[in-house]
Amino acid sequence: MARIVGVDLPKNKRGEIGLTYIYGIGRSTAIKILEEGGIGRDLKVKDWNDDQLAIIRNLINDKFKVEGELRSSMQMNIKRLMDIGCYRGIRHRSGLPVRGQSTKNNARTRKGRKKTVANKKMATK
Repeated sequence: MARIVGVDLPKNKRGEIGLTYIYGIGRSTAIKILEEGGIGRDLKVKDWNDDQLAIIRNLINDKFKVEGELRSSMQMNIKRLMDIGCYRGIRHRSGLPVRGQSTKNNARTRKGRKKTVANKKMATK
């Protein structure tokens, strides 16, 4: 069982795919880590020996911000935007899309379920 930064890597996946299970490591970063460590990309996680695991652990700890540390720094960045009251911070605070997307018809992921507003009846004369 390969456990790196508190994450159990899947045994039957190739190394470059298995490393992507760690938050903050994508495909290209995983490939860079394996190349620096001198480990084959096609080698499955269960075939890594203890030395190779130690190399990967050290590379990740030294060069990358991953898992809890990355999540907390991202939250701090969002909190900073909200505190200074910039446009992006206001959009975060009100739960609307931050990067200029249209909100007239879509943006349901950020806005939540549809809230139907009843029509106003026309006043009779």
